Amino acid sequence: MVNSDSEATKTSKVEENERGNWGKPIEFLLACMNYALGLGNVWRFPYLCFRNGGGAFLIPFLLMVLFVGMPIFFAELVIGQYSGLGPIKVFSFITPLFKGLGYCSLVTNLFITIYYMVIIAWILYYMWISFFPNLLYGSCGNSWNTENCYSMAQDILCQENNSDDASDELYYHGECKSISAICSENGLLGLNVSFCFNTTSDQNVPINEVITRKLAAEEFFYEKVVGIGTATWSSDWGYPQWHLVLCLAIAWTFAFLCVFKGVRSIGKVVYFTATFPYVILTALLIRALTMEGSGSGILYFISPQWDLLQSPGVWADATSQVFFSFGIAWGTLIVLASFNKFQNNCHFDAVTVSFINFGTAIYNGIVVFAILGFLAERMNVPIETVTTSGPGLVFITYPEAVLLMPVPQLWAFLFFFMMLILGIGTQFGAIQMMTSSVIDHWPHLREHEWRVTAGVCIGCFVAALPLICPGGIYLQTLIEWHTASWNFFIIGLTETIIIAWIYGVNRLLNNVSEMNMRIPKAVQLYWKATWLVVSPIVVVAIFVFSLTDLNPTVFRNYVFPNWADVLGYMFGLITLIPLITFITLQVVSVIQRKQTFRKVFSPSENWGPQEKDGIHIDRTKLS
Repeated sequence: MVNSDSEATKTSKVEENERGNWGKPIEFLLACMNYALGLGNVWRFPYLCFRNGGGAFLIPFLLMVLFVGMPIFFAELVIGQYSGLGPIKVFSFITPLFKGLGYCSLVTNLFITIYYMVIIAWILYYMWISFFPNLLYGSCGNSWNTENCYSMAQDILCQENNSDDASDELYYHGECKSISAICSENGLLGLNVSFCFNTTSDQNVPINEVITRKLAAEEFFYEKVVGIGTATWSSDWGYPQWHLVLCLAIAWTFAFLCVFKGVRSIGKVVYFTATFPYVILTALLIRALTMEGSGSGILYFISPQWDLLQSPGVWADATSQVFFSFGIAWGTLIVLASFNKFQNNCHFDAVTVSFINFGTAIYNGIVVFAILGFLAERMNVPIETVTTSGPGLVFITYPEAVLLMPVPQLWAFLFFFMMLILGIGTQFGAIQMMTSSVIDHWPHLREHEWRVTAGVCIGCFVAALPLICPGGIYLQTLIEWHTASWNFFIIGLTETIIIAWIYGVNRLLNNVSEMNMRIPKAVQLYWKATWLVVSPIVVVAIFVFSLTDLNPTVFRNYVFPNWADVLGYMFGLITLIPLITFITLQVVSVIQRKQTFRKVFSPSENWGPQEKDGIHIDRTKLS
């Protein structure tokens, strides 16, 4: 059996935490902001808002922040700060039956970190391109372009500079061509650059239904950056591409230099990485507001469609966005909080970060839709056609908009630099989570922390190499669909039940009091209600709904075969195997020893505060 608290105190009588602490409380707050305010608020929230009722979507999103995001966020901060432990030992000690839950978070973090850094490698490549005199993704005269390549910038030149009837010309097959000629080649009459006329049906036909055009930025992303070529899920996979290998190596090197001293180095970097994106966002907003069409884009973003709130899918999207943007159920927040000093006011931190997260999502949505409105105005198309999510927004739609701005290289660099800061900031927490998990398990490695960090970074770099092959984006899509989706709901639900129902909300609030945080009675009732009832019910409801709406994995127009989807679900199940395995082992052990199950449902003797009577207790040395 392991040592008791009194014995641990004798062997760990140090006034300072050997494991390390944040230098100042503000560093932890900024680290949480940095971790939570990642790429999800830039490329996911605006699209979800557009798809689910515009301004009306803010209602379910705010409710999910209040009743799911903030309660789980606060609970994770409390157990991490109180114990001074990472998620593996937290759940091993707090409820031995669910020891595997911490490992679930670790495996999930590993999957996400591997493919997330590939996205950062793409961002670095775009930053490099931003220094070129001509932005390569804006033209159609490159080796990777097809005859259907469509350059918006060149199309505008066709309409403005060619002839007296230039407004009736568009860029097609590498030249300026009249709409009359294009329509007549397809048995139609030309009206304008947006429509042909079908005399048989007496209807206007959108030009995009008459001819095939592919944005130059889209061809650049898929053919030059990703290098997909003829690769499919099952053929022509290829080898790692040198430009992405280099960018990936730079990304991991940069991340290592920022985190190799743990919270001591992260605490200094976050002053910049958590605040500078707001500077760039504000600069982009000011620029966007001066462009024609930006107002209609913002109006489109905030205009509510109340009828859509009746759809369960809207509430499911709001909940998934909260899990995604807050980073809850990943274990990282527990790790970050474990480096807090014992009496840090993490209640203030949880509430502050939650509302900053909500506000930032709205602010970013305004910026994005202002730019999309400008883009739709210049393309003379409805805003729906330029609204997209994920990589499409960051690597295709926005680069096209940049091409139409004065000094496009400057705005391209600023945008991708912001994306780099947002992406790498999230990685700080994820890498620290994995590193701390290793060191907490083997405390003798603490003096070799930088070597452990280097090992984690190198291991993840090597594991990501298949993802930067021409066919790697298919594997990345499969991993993303199945390791950052439905499994989160299971991990989050299990975590909430453990903390609220097994460990107990009263005991948790007593821990809060031990850390010298005073919470008014009314606010305590709110926490109890959300932890005990609201959060579990909402997460269960959304999870059940997601099971009734399962769809095959899709990448562009490619639908993955059933066997590939089975592999994807296996990736998701891998993140849950530790939970199932340790529960099974604990149950077998109890039965073999003819014990009661009460012991495996109760906190072990190793569970307790990281500080007692002003003396730090290093519980990472307990097993």
